[in-house]
Amino acid sequence: MELKYVLTRSGDDLFSVAVETPADAQALAVRLREAAGWVEVIPGIASVVVRFDAASQDSETMRRILEQALAGEVPILPVPDSVVEIPVVYGGRYGPDLEAVSQTIGLSPKELIAAHTAGEYTVDMLGFTPGFAFVGGLDSRFRIPRRDEPRQHVAEGSVGVADGRTGLYAMASPGGWNIIGRTPFRLFNPDAEDPFVLRAGARVRFQAVTAGEFDA
Repeated sequence: MELKYVLTRSGDDLFSVAVETPADAQALAVRLREAAGWVEVIPGIASVVVRFDAASQDSETMRRILEQALAGEVPILPVPDSVVEIPVVYGGRYGPDLEAVSQTIGLSPKELIAAHTAGEYTVDMLGFTPGFAFVGGLDSRFRIPRRDEPRQHVAEGSVGVADGRTGLYAMASPGGWNIIGRTPFRLFNPDAEDPFVLRAGARVRFQAVTAGEFDA
């Protein structure tokens, strides 16, 4: 797969490679991890950051290694066969921003829930906190900004929307996403052999459930 990219120096020990899509970033990260010398390769939504050991490695040498890697074939990553169904209770104490988001995008709460559960989406990346999933693919009506005042505490499992994406809080943390619901799924379990339920590239659907089903 041929990939369009823009390479920039981002710090004393960092290079950043801008790409067009989250899928491009994930595929490029796989290719770059095959190249020797990198301390870390971090794929994002529209870029891949690579870090090297500036104390022992020359930046120009590392740039040449990076450029050679970028000139190679980038793998086409397989699309997962299965779709992860994520139950969500919308509104009320679980989704305190549902009403405000509904007014902003011009839908009733019922219509908003129907729109959010209608599609099949892709996890673009994990980041921010362990297991936090950035899920892409919401329609253009959901391209709304984050809250002007972030909350100091957002509950584990909270489901937020902003910038055309869904954000899934795998653990409690501060946050500025517009919270429309919550899932009982435990998205991050540090004691498990595989602590993450979701991975970049995973296909997901949201399923509306009642508060009683959530509590059960």
